[in-house]
Amino acid sequence: QVHVVESGGGLVQPGGSLRLSCAASRSIFNIYAMGWYRQASGKQRELVARIFRSGNTYYADSVKGRFTISKDNAKNTLFLQMNSLKVEDTAVYYCNGNHLLGGLAFDWGSGTQVTVSS
Repeated sequence: QVHVVESGGGLVQPGGSLRLSCAASRSIFNIYAMGWYRQASGKQRELVARIFRSGNTYYADSVKGRFTISKDNAKNTLFLQMNSLKVEDTAVYYCNGNHLLGGLAFDWGSGTQVTVSS
C-alpha cells in the first residue's frame, strides 16, 4: 500500500501564510506529476497546483502568484507554500501523484484542513 500524509494546515487570518507538506511512503522522483488538490465544503475536489517530473509547474488561476509548489525528492516530500491567503482558500487540502499514462500514484490521504478566517 502506498500512501501520503498531509500536514501543515491550520487557522490563519486573510493575508496570512501557511506551508503544507505531503510525505509519501515511496519515492516520488519518477512520478510523472505530483499535485495538490483541495475540496471545500459542498464542492468537488479541484486541482490547485502540480509539479511535473521535469520541474515544470502548473497553477490554477485562482492561486497563481500566491501559491508555490515544490518537492524534495530525497525526502519524498511535496510542499505547498501558500501566501496572501483568502477566505475562499478554505478547504481540505490533499496531495497525490499522477502516472504518465493515467491513474493515481497513491491512495488518497486524510488531507489537512486550511481555514482562512478573521
